Amino acid sequence: MNGKVVVITGASGALGKVVTEAARARGAKVAEIDHAASTVAPTPDRLTIGGVDLSDTAQAAKAIEAAAAHFGRLDALINIAGAFSFETVADGDPKTWQRLYAINVMTALNASRAAIPHLVKSGAGRIVNIGAMGALQAGAGMGPYTASKAGVHRLTEALAAELKGKVTVNAVLPSTIDTPANRRDMPQANFSRWVTGDELASVILFLTGDAASAVTGALIPVAGRV
Repeated sequence: MNGKVVVITGASGALGKVVTEAARARGAKVAEIDHAASTVAPTPDRLTIGGVDLSDTAQAAKAIEAAAAHFGRLDALINIAGAFSFETVADGDPKTWQRLYAINVMTALNASRAAIPHLVKSGAGRIVNIGAMGALQAGAGMGPYTASKAGVHRLTEALAAELKGKVTVNAVLPSTIDTPANRRDMPQANFSRWVTGDELASVILFLTGDAASAVTGALIPVAGRV
């Protein structure tokens, strides 16, 4: 990835931080976009853009254009921005469905639409989305989350078909990711069987590289040891 310009959304989250660090360690120049505010000064190899609501089309476009202007080009977009909520259909709030759709689907859609012209121009453009194993078959209480992640899966497939031969578009489908928040929420679980951030980052960054040039439209399970 040496010298490639990568945009990572949700960069300040648990997975976003791991992927960002791994990309930079491999020599990538990284634009980090997040809803959280940032005071990190830009450098030739790093741009942090905070306070962005990627579910808003205009804000997403402005952030992507700022990244392209700073680095002169874009080679890959990794859509990590997302959210989770556990609610049953009968007892939950319909607004949760709208919120998760906005955060999980619309953020990826808006960032991708804004980045497409730059990724096509790159000649080796890549988009990697974050889906979910749970969206393949939803369980109780997982309706709003898995419905939104299923939307990410279909978005991935549609974009891959539309951009075939120009930009590859794939998604990774993790099971439970080993994060501090998940450990707090599931203290009795066997953490050793979960997917680590480093493991997931390796698959994500493979998909942004030259070796994955023939892979597009794939929904790749990253299921850990379960």
